[in-house]
Amino acid sequence: MLIAFYLAAAIAVLSTIIAITRRHAVHALLYLIISLLSVAIVFYVIGAPFLAALELIIYAGAIMVLFLFVVMMLNLGEHATEVETEWLTPGIWAWPAALATVLIAELIYVSVTAAGPPRPLHVVTPKEIGISLFGPYAIGVELASLLLMSGLIGAYHIGRRAVREEEQYVARTDGTRSVPGSDAVRSGSGRTSHAA
Repeated sequence: MLIAFYLAAAIAVLSTIIAITRRHAVHALLYLIISLLSVAIVFYVIGAPFLAALELIIYAGAIMVLFLFVVMMLNLGEHATEVETEWLTPGIWAWPAALATVLIAELIYVSVTAAGPPRPLHVVTPKEIGISLFGPYAIGVELASLLLMSGLIGAYHIGRRAVREEEQYVARTDGTRSVPGSDAVRSGSGRTSHAA
């Protein structure tokens, strides 16, 4: 169990460092998902299976889907197709897949060889988590929800303005398709933002 804990912790630290240093948003999100999965395994190993399930469902599931949705929403225009074909190359998925394979092998090993604890462990129940979250940590929970909401509203505003600018550019060029983001769009962006 101790080896599994240190291995999952090392993968969490390594994938988090890689996620921070990536320039491409989708690459960073892939490594961030690996980091969240390894944190879930750390929770499971130390005797908190409910927290591990919450880590998988909320962070690695819902919030990562939200991040990917925002990245896809901001990646608008004709250039999006070229970027999506670059994302599908095997080299991009190799390291996240290798780290995920190590985590899966570790989880299988822990599940098969886990012996009974030497003394009874205290299992954290959902009631205790709810009392903690909405008791002494209620302000932190509310601030985190406000932060996530403000990020979502900002991403929606940026994506909506980009779509409007692209539509105006296409209407000005008499139906000829050019790459959005040229000087005509940039010069019209000031007028669009003042009109909004």
